[in-house]
Parts: sequence; C-alpha cells; structure tokens
Amino acid sequence: MNDTLTARLAALGRFLPTLALGLAGGGLAYWLDVPLPWLLGAMFATTLASLAGARLRSPGRGRKGVLVVIGVMLGAAFTPEMSGDLPLWGASLSVMLLATALMMAFSVWFSRRVAGHSLDTALYAGVPGGVSAVTGMALDSGADLRVVGMTHAVRILVLLVAIPPVLQWVGHVSLQPTGMDLAQWLWLPAPGDAAWLAGAGVLGAWLGHRLRLPNALLFGPALVSAALHLTGLTHAAIPPTLIALAQVIIGVSVGVRFTGTSLAKVGHTLVMAMLQAVCLLGIAILAAWGIHAATGVSLPAALLAYMPGGAPELSLVALSLGIDPAFVTSHHLLRITVLILLMPVLLGACRRLGARSGRGPSDGPDPC
Repeated sequence: MNDTLTARLAALGRFLPTLALGLAGGGLAYWLDVPLPWLLGAMFATTLASLAGARLRSPGRGRKGVLVVIGVMLGAAFTPEMSGDLPLWGASLSVMLLATALMMAFSVWFSRRVAGHSLDTALYAGVPGGVSAVTGMALDSGADLRVVGMTHAVRILVLLVAIPPVLQWVGHVSLQPTGMDLAQWLWLPAPGDAAWLAGAGVLGAWLGHRLRLPNALLFGPALVSAALHLTGLTHAAIPPTLIALAQVIIGVSVGVRFTGTSLAKVGHTLVMAMLQAVCLLGIAILAAWGIHAATGVSLPAALLAYMPGGAPELSLVALSLGIDPAFVTSHHLLRITVLILLMPVLLGACRRLGARSGRGPSDGPDPC
C-alpha cells in the first residue's frame, strides 16, 4: 500500500513540470485573448517543447480523472427540453455515419496508396476516432504502432488548431474569451450539488466499465450525469477553475504525444498525417454544411460532431464554447461505438481481399 502511494506521488512529482508548462502556456494564451486559451495554449507549449527534445511526462492517471470530470460536465448539457430536437438528431447521426464511412475509406486508401503503409497500419491509423481503443486493438496486429499513434496525434492537433479559423469562417459563434473576475474563478457549487456531481462521476466510471463502453471514463459519467439532469434531480454545474484545468490537462495530453519525436526521422510520417487530417477535415466541413442546409441543424455543432476523432477534446471544445455539447457528444459516442464494433469485421474483409490478390498485410497497395 505504501509502495503504491509512494510510486503515485513520485509519478505526480515527475508530471508537475509538464503541468506547469501547460498552465504557463494556457495562462499566456488567456492573457493574449487566444480562442480556447487553456486548451490550445497548453497544447502548443507542450508540443513545441516535445518537438524541441524535452522529455515531458504524460498525465497518466490524471488524464483518467479529467475524462471523468469532462463526462460529468457533458452530461449536464442534457436537458428535458431536447425532446423536440430528436428527429433532427436522427437525420444528423445518419449523415455522420455516412461521412465516417467516407473518411475511413479515404484514410485507408491514402495510407496505402500515398503514404505506403501496410494494410494493418492503414486501417488502425485511418480510424476517425477512438485513439485509445484503436491503439489497444493495434497491439495484437501487425500495425506500426508509432505510425498509428502519430497519425492520430497529428490529426487531433490539426483539428484543434483548425477549429478557431473554421468556426470564424462558418460564423454563428463567438470565439472571443469571456473575462472573469476572481470571484467567478473561485466559485464552487453547493455541497449538495457537489455530491451529485461526484456521485455521477464515480457511478458513471463504474457503469462505463461494466457496460464496456468505448472511452468508458468519459461516456459512462456522461450517461449518468445526463440521466440526473434530464430527470431534474440536479442542475449542478462544474466550477470554472476545474473546466480550465481539464482543458490544460487535455492540451498537455496531446502535446506530450510528440515527446521523443525526431523531425528528421519521422518527417514523412508527419507530413502524410497532416495531409490526411486536412482532407478529413474537408470531408467533415462538407458533410456539416450539407446537413445544415438540409435540416437547419446548427453548422458549428455539426462541424464539431463530424470532425474525425478526439471525442474528449472536441466535446470539451463544444462545452467550452457553448456549442450544443450534448449533440456533439452523442455523435462521437455513436461513431466510436460503431467503429470499434466493425473494426474486426473490416480488417478481416480487407485481409481476405488482399489474400485473393496475392498480397499480405505488410505488402504494397491492394484492392482494399
């Protein structure tokens, strides 16, 4: 017991310099009035430090705790008034699945024909979402884990960097940071509300694992919190300081993925991942524009919901900007669930096609 506690405290101590860098980057971005300051500031600071050779530490268990907090926050966005929007949600979810299929097909084609990766690598790197689950599944395959991890990391980085200019381009949303005084930053919920929120987090994390939900620590608490808020049992909100800290840790989590990356050695992988991410972003923009024109669904909400990957990051962006986080979260949950269920089937089908054409999973381009 003491050894475990000592090890955790030691891990926390090693992470503190990375957290301090993230807080400094977020604070600077906040001072400069950058959109999404705590998230983007922390992400830029740690990404640049990682690429410069700094050995930054991952949040580890800290990220797991933050996912629970984000899940509880997202659940609070579900209200009884949403029932009238369900037909629009159904149409949007259908379009999102079609766009996801197109993204997946393009990603695999691009990785095989343009980037020259193996079939396993192309499939796992091309999944538009669920990076944690996908990486775990890739461990038992012939995929190049470094390419898979870097492709997902670069995609999330590109998406988060693109959000402010793209949202400003489509309009309908203000990205100007809202200044808060000290009293607002120090606001805390009442003890009863805090108990509801904590209970939703603990019960949701347990339920997420029991139900084997994708990204259980995010979507489990979101479901329990949504149930509490939909039924009116609580209207509790998360303190702004906790929201800012969650953004910093998520930003740091993206940045530290580039630790140990040598631009000279992986330059080709980085360039291919960036090109693929930009193309997928284009597909998401077209799909969001289409559903907006056809049904009147909020264009910014559809855009965040259709973006390929980064459920915690994009849901947190929706929450921070007030862009229908319940809508965005529901889309990412469905996408990740469908992708994880279909991945074994898709991989088997592509391998069979490759075998018929006389190619193995590590060979060159094939019909898949």
